[in-house]
Amino acid sequence: MHWIRYSFTEAWRSLWRQRNSAVLSVLTIGAAILVLGGFLLIGVNLDRAMARWSAAAEFSIYLRDDITPDERSAINRALTEHPSVASRVYVSREAALTRFTRDFPDLAAGVAGLLQNPLPASIEVRLNPQRSDADVVDRLARQVQASPGVSDVRFDRRWLERLARIAWAIQWAGWGLGGVLIIAAVLTVATVVRLGLHARRDEVEIMQLMGAPLGLLRGPLVVEGLIQGGLGGVLALGALLAGFAAGLRQLGPELSTIVDPSLVGFLPTALSAALVAGGMAVGGLGGLLAARHVR
Repeated sequence: MHWIRYSFTEAWRSLWRQRNSAVLSVLTIGAAILVLGGFLLIGVNLDRAMARWSAAAEFSIYLRDDITPDERSAINRALTEHPSVASRVYVSREAALTRFTRDFPDLAAGVAGLLQNPLPASIEVRLNPQRSDADVVDRLARQVQASPGVSDVRFDRRWLERLARIAWAIQWAGWGLGGVLIIAAVLTVATVVRLGLHARRDEVEIMQLMGAPLGLLRGPLVVEGLIQGGLGGVLALGALLAGFAAGLRQLGPELSTIVDPSLVGFLPTALSAALVAGGMAVGGLGGLLAARHVR
């Protein structure tokens, strides 16, 4: 207990003596954690949205104008017998035009001026999330595409897979950039802690002559790094939360047209705590590197 109290007391004293350098170190750690947290925030929200979109995945079968009743019956029979199909809805040309006019009022006037309805009839197929393996559904889409009376098939899962690859690339870019900044933060902390060690070198030498254990000499240095890392992590989390709230206020109306607002949220509590703990780990590592100079 005495060792812990001594380590924290000396660490706070050292940080206060070199507070300008300590502030720079805290800001460096905060910047690294902020960048990493920002990419994680984007990734978490993309995962939430994709999970919802995947559960509601569907593909649309656009029918030719000259499709016969027998051809349409054959398509319906193939869909009914397939285990990946949860339900299907037939959308007539008139219903498609009504829906288009409702969803795109700015373009409705242009369509209304045409002599003939340009929108085809379609069958909207809702997939069963538990039984809609991507390869199986892709084969179903190709089978339906080749059926007589079908002009085109639009498969939602394909663009979801592309979006998943984009999300994966964003997350790895965040880890890469965050990793570079974390290395810089570790070196900054190590430099600041070593400056503090240099300022109290006489005290350390006296303690060494008196036979003080190595842990007692190195402890304040590691704790100093932990404090800087913790402050940087808290600072980054606060800045990330403020930026998220400001962005939500600014982009909320536009964002609601793309995704359900209930899917957009901040980082989970466990992940937020992990960011702060990560900042402490970065600072502790820097302090440990500096403590190696005490032998």
